[in-house]
Amino acid sequence: MAVIVSLLRGVNIGGHNKIKMDALRSLYESLKLRDVQTFIQSGNVVFRTSQRDMGKLARLIEDAIEQEFGFRPAVILRTSDELRGVLARNPFAGRTGLDPAKLAIHFLAADPGAEARARVLAIKTAPEELCIDGRELFTYFPNGMGRPNLNWAAVERALKTPATGRNLNSVTKLLEIAETLETSK
Repeated sequence: MAVIVSLLRGVNIGGHNKIKMDALRSLYESLKLRDVQTFIQSGNVVFRTSQRDMGKLARLIEDAIEQEFGFRPAVILRTSDELRGVLARNPFAGRTGLDPAKLAIHFLAADPGAEARARVLAIKTAPEELCIDGRELFTYFPNGMGRPNLNWAAVERALKTPATGRNLNSVTKLLEIAETLETSK
């Protein structure tokens, strides 16, 4: 069985789209997903499944969340191998003095294509730094994520695909949970 990391977009932010993690875990279990674990309150779920069609699985989870909780967040899935690849491709990894809490990895639902990548890279981002690689967008916020200069709405319009971001510490922890699941049972 594959180990999958599920990232929900826009859950438990500013009092909107609230889901308790125990309820989310139960929902995933009701979908016959196994060894379900959640991490922090922002809609991170790690589980095992024999399902191979990730698009179909994401729609199944989105449908179930909409039916159970009354809203439909984008569900973005990555295998544990894909998550390892994301961390290996981190363009900021070799930089010294980088605060991992200030580096966000935005996971895209689909590859936006060359034109969209070019539009994103043309957006003024200073002092933030932005790199895009396949279905991930890496953003470093030297002054913190609280009040960035980066116009995220412009980035989303250019991408034309749903995205959800996690800081480097969270992504590293999610991979750790996934690897523990891989080695158990």
